[in-house]
Amino acid sequence: MCLLWCMGFCLYPTTNTMKPITLPIAELKPALTGLGKIINTRATLTVLGTIKVERTADGWIALTSTDLDHWVTVRFEHPTEGPPSTVLLPYDQLTQMVKSCGKGESVEVESTSEASIIRFPLGETMGESKVPFISPTEFPLVPKMKNEAIPLPSGLRDSIMEAMDCASTDETRYVLNGAFIDAKDPKANYIVGTDGKHLFSANSFTLPLKESVIIPTHKFLEWKEFNNDGEWQMRIGEQYLQLSTRRWRYIAKTIEGNYPDWRAPVPDPATTQTVITLDPAKLDTLIKLIQRMPCHDDRYHTLGLDWQDGQLMLMGKDKPEEPWLRVPVPDVKGKGPEMTIFVDRNYVQKALSFGLHTISLIDPSSPLRFTCGGKQLIVMPVRLEVSPTTTSTPPTSKETAPATPPPPAEQPTTTTPMQTNTNGIQHPTPANGSSTSAPANTDKPESKPSLEAALVQIEAMKTGFREGINSLTKLGDSIRQALREQKTSEKEVQSVRLTLRSLQSVRI
Repeated sequence: MCLLWCMGFCLYPTTNTMKPITLPIAELKPALTGLGKIINTRATLTVLGTIKVERTADGWIALTSTDLDHWVTVRFEHPTEGPPSTVLLPYDQLTQMVKSCGKGESVEVESTSEASIIRFPLGETMGESKVPFISPTEFPLVPKMKNEAIPLPSGLRDSIMEAMDCASTDETRYVLNGAFIDAKDPKANYIVGTDGKHLFSANSFTLPLKESVIIPTHKFLEWKEFNNDGEWQMRIGEQYLQLSTRRWRYIAKTIEGNYPDWRAPVPDPATTQTVITLDPAKLDTLIKLIQRMPCHDDRYHTLGLDWQDGQLMLMGKDKPEEPWLRVPVPDVKGKGPEMTIFVDRNYVQKALSFGLHTISLIDPSSPLRFTCGGKQLIVMPVRLEVSPTTTSTPPTSKETAPATPPPPAEQPTTTTPMQTNTNGIQHPTPANGSSTSAPANTDKPESKPSLEAALVQIEAMKTGFREGINSLTKLGDSIRQALREQKTSEKEVQSVRLTLRSLQSVRI
C-alpha cells in the first residue's frame, strides 16, 4: 500500500473488499424497476448505464440512477454492517441476473481495483460474475437541495398528477411539458396543466413558494410504488426540484421559461347558459358507457352531448353517413336552454375520472367547463361543419314553389385549440372553420348539382389541409432535430466534465 501511495495512487473506501454489500432480492427487484425508468439505454456514456450501489457509514444501503437530467435514489429498509463502500454496476446485467433469484435470496456486490464482482445464489453455492471496474468518481454528482422540505398533502399530489396528465408531450412546446404551480397569489396557489386543447387547474392550495415553478412530467412520477410510499415532500433549488417519499428520492431539472397566461381561455362563469350535474356515484358507470358508444371519427373521437327536455343524451355513430345513436344518461339534473355540443370523448372520460361531475355550457362553439370544488377542466369543442350549397334560382312567379334543398353534406370534424399568449400553442381558426390554405371554389358553374359541388369543395379543402399539415410536419421535424443536436452537445460537454473530474482525482 505504501508503494502505491508513493507512486501517486490513493485507495478509496470504494475498493474495500473486506465486507461486500448484501442486497436482498425482495427489495432489489422493485428497486431496479423504479431505477430503470430513469436509465437511458441509448446513452453514449457507459456510466449512465450503471447503478450506483453505496453503503453509508451508518450501514444504510442506497441505489441511484441518472440520465444527467433526472436522479432517482432508493434506500433499503434496514441497515447492514460494514464500512462505507460504493460500487458501480451495469443495470442490464444486474437486472438479468436477479430475474431467476427468489424473494428470500440475496446477492453480494463488491469492487476491487480491477473489476466489480456480483455474487448470486447458484444452488447450494454462490456463483460469481465480474464486470469492468468503473470508478465511482465518474458517476454524476447528485444535486444537493438546501431549502427546507415542503409537505405535499394527498389532495395536492393528486392535482399535480392530474395536471401532468393534461400537459403537452410535444418537445417544441417544452414549457408546457409539466405541471405549473402558479404562486402569483401567495394566498391561493394554482396547479395547472395544458396542451392547448384542454386545460386543467386546481386551487385552494397555499405553499411557501416565492416564485412559480414548473414540475416536468416523467413516467417515474406515475409509478405506483413511488406513489404508495408515503407522503410527498418537495424541495426547490435554483435549477432543480426534489420530490421525496419515505424511501425514494426523485430529482429533476425544473423547466425554465414563462408559462403562458392560462387564465385567458378559461370562460367567465357569468356567461354560462346551461349547467348539467351528473351523479358523482355513477361516474365510473358513465365512463364505461362512453367507451361503448360507437365512434365514426378516429381523429377527434367525436361524442355528442345533447341536452333536450331536461334529459342528457350521448350521441355517437359508427360511420359518418349513419344517423346518430342517442343513449340517455340516467340521474342527471340540469337547467338552462336546450343545447347540442360535440366534444372529444377522451377529454370527457378524463374529466369524469378526475371526479368533475358538473358541466357548464355557453354555446356549441365555446369551451366546455367540467368542475367539482376547486378543480376544473376546460375542453375545446369539436365542430361539425357543413359545406355551403348553391343557391337555387328565385321563382319567376308567386305560384311557383321553391325547390326543397337537399340536406347539407357533413364535413370532417375539426377542433379549435385554446388561445394563449405563447408561440408554442396554436391559435384558433376562424369561427366559420375556413382555412386560408384552402382555395375558394368560386369558378364552378351554378348548374352543377349541389351535392356534387359540395364534394368538389370538400376535396379542395382536404388538399389545403394536407398542404398545411405537411408544412407543419416538416417544421416540427426541423425543430426536433435541432433539439436532439442541442442535447447531444450538452451530453458531450458533460462527458468532458466527467473526464476532468476523474483526472482531478489522480494525485501525483
